[in-house]
Amino acid sequence: MTITLDSLEPALSVRQVLTLERVLAGEPEVVAGASHLDRPVRWVHVAEAADVGVMLTGGEMVLTTGVLLAGDEDKQAEYVRSLHRAEAAAVVLGLGRAFPAAPDVMRRAAERCGLPMVVLHRPFPFAELTEEVQSRLVRRKFAAVSLSEAVRTELTALITAGAPLQRLLDEVARHSACPVVVTNLAHRVLGTAGERPAVDDVLRDWERIARQAGGTEGDGWIRAELGGRGERWGRIVLCGYRGDTATGRLLADRAAEALVLHRMLAGGAACSWEEQSAQSLLTDLVSGVVPARQLLPRARAAGLPVNRRTFVPLVVRDGDPARLERLLRLLGLPGLVAELADGATAVLLSLPRDQDAGALAAHFATRLRTETGPDHTVVAAADPRAAWDDVPTGLREAQHVADAVADSSTVLDLPPVVRLKDVHLRGLIRLLRDDPHVQSFAERELDGLLRETDEDLLSVLRTYLATGRNKSRTAQLHHVSRPALYRRLESIQVRLGVDLDDFEQAASVHIALLAHDAQQQ
Repeated sequence: MTITLDSLEPALSVRQVLTLERVLAGEPEVVAGASHLDRPVRWVHVAEAADVGVMLTGGEMVLTTGVLLAGDEDKQAEYVRSLHRAEAAAVVLGLGRAFPAAPDVMRRAAERCGLPMVVLHRPFPFAELTEEVQSRLVRRKFAAVSLSEAVRTELTALITAGAPLQRLLDEVARHSACPVVVTNLAHRVLGTAGERPAVDDVLRDWERIARQAGGTEGDGWIRAELGGRGERWGRIVLCGYRGDTATGRLLADRAAEALVLHRMLAGGAACSWEEQSAQSLLTDLVSGVVPARQLLPRARAAGLPVNRRTFVPLVVRDGDPARLERLLRLLGLPGLVAELADGATAVLLSLPRDQDAGALAAHFATRLRTETGPDHTVVAAADPRAAWDDVPTGLREAQHVADAVADSSTVLDLPPVVRLKDVHLRGLIRLLRDDPHVQSFAERELDGLLRETDEDLLSVLRTYLATGRNKSRTAQLHHVSRPALYRRLESIQVRLGVDLDDFEQAASVHIALLAHDAQQQ
């Protein structure tokens, strides 16, 4: 059975103990330390000895009648001070023969120490209070141990099954019922989980919130460090956790153990958590499934500057994401890099508005092509975007341009940064490739070759048209003699029923072939 936080009793604070029905029967009154009633009660201890402090380990609520303290103000003050030194949670004094009213010396000492002091105005069997509190604490500890084992078991099973980081974080968020954020040491967000509106609220001003909450676990911010072998490399944060702090720490610790193990086992994986975070963000931007404005907090939390910036959407064909990351750092260009599908990598540059976005993009592309060779890398770009809401359209345009030249044989003739105006007819065909009319046109025009699936003749036709019907160049590229090429071209014309020397007919076949090739991508 899965144990969730809803099945756990909250930790008992001094304030909560005082609201228990059995305690209320004793008419409790807080006479000192009222601002410290949220201290957690670890145990209840009945003690009359004046040196009780040496018997405590911290967090105890001490019950006493004060019978051994009556008449000695020095002992009364020292009794309170010893409890404070032992970090007791509170002291409860039962009024009666020893003290008919709260002794001023003890009350003043408790107030100075910040130790909650409570008096019971009606006779009250201490055994009933200890039994009630101890049973609740034992139940809570058992539930906490069960929760700890349940979380550890479930996370370990996910890791064993090869689950991604996001799946682990979703499980932690389910148990904690609050947003969960994983960051590096610079507060850059590497992963999130939880209900999306709540996560967005946390990320909206993440850097300020994270630094403000960096040294405290108040307001439900529970953190656990990530690292190993004496080196920290990140942290997991439960944001706005509504349960008790001890259970929150337990959850955060179990989650941290699992994340460290997950990262250790995935040490040889191609993508780091940083890359996965960028990939998730850019994939959502390209798909358009999530409105760009909703992704803005994630972009900001991932370390991308977004205020008063110019965004340059790029898509690189056959580019190594790690190499692109290194090049951005080397050139001092802020941006995100993420691998998309089919050998494409998205790069989103974020530049100050007073910089020449076009020149910087060209410089980046030139350096990249210098390193990899001009015949191996295509850098496609959309025009710079001044508004974040326009970034998804820009990324899709850059991806379209990259796809349009993916099978081009003229990469060497392309500029360092290829834009929509550089792909001409091929780009239009790419845009229309899923249109049924275009598909029907391609099938009809090429039927004579496609029916027999003669790839050799298709390849010759493709080269012949791409070279502007240059027969010498076509023969050279296919390593055949001119007479052999003439025979193949004749066979193509017969099968298609066209005259390739006629410009309009050749153009029609060329468009059909471009459409056919685009549909195969």
